[in-house]
Amino acid sequence: MNTKKRIPIGFQLWAVRGEFSRDVGGTLRKLAEMGYQGVEFWDYAGTLQLYGKYSAAELRKLLDQNGLRCCGIHVKLEALNAANLRQTIENSRILGNEYLTLAGAKECTADKNQIARLARLLNKASAACLPHKMIVGYHAHPFDFKKIDGRFAWELLFEQLKPKVNMQMDVGNCLAGKGDPLAMLIKFPKRTWTIHLKEHKDKTFESDYYAEIFQRCEIGSMTRWYIVEVGGVLGKGFRATRSAIQKLTRLGK
Repeated sequence: MNTKKRIPIGFQLWAVRGEFSRDVGGTLRKLAEMGYQGVEFWDYAGTLQLYGKYSAAELRKLLDQNGLRCCGIHVKLEALNAANLRQTIENSRILGNEYLTLAGAKECTADKNQIARLARLLNKASAACLPHKMIVGYHAHPFDFKKIDGRFAWELLFEQLKPKVNMQMDVGNCLAGKGDPLAMLIKFPKRTWTIHLKEHKDKTFESDYYAEIFQRCEIGSMTRWYIVEVGGVLGKGFRATRSAIQKLTRLGK
């Protein structure tokens, strides 16, 4: 019998990029005080430094000081290519990160041939990362739910990806692209290790729709992290970020 599990809540730092660029340590401290248990970095390209002037070791020290874990890194395509993948893996090892997620590749989902090439790249990177206990994934954006010959680009991609490639659904982005995140979780079961939570119109965290999303993630799934991606304009301010975790806490998350 499947039992309901408690999934920790992380935060995608892009949503507070304005604050983070101004005060890295202070931003991490505030997120921890709000109740977030981890953070997901963004825009990494396989370089020696992980963010700006900060090395992975320096950021790991700040995470440890604030009782936070790294719940993922959103990477660019170049971070997964053969020339940079070793550095990408090493920085993830230092951070204690298990999830390397391609943030999006609009130019690679233009047609079936491009999607097939993207699938081969992700499968190859996944095979190289699995021995290091790291999972490669792909993140949902609205453009992934355009139709190609009557089917979502997202479906065409994940039908070609190996089961160990993380299907990082973004509930709000999928809905904004006129897709159905719940339908994708059902069609590709046990493929989502991390999922982005974002409200969209009437699909609030308190809605019946989100209740089904939560149930799908918490019972009999592979989901290990809820990741909130909610912030102010240009990533400034913490009001929306704080409100999001307060709602989830009231729901018992």
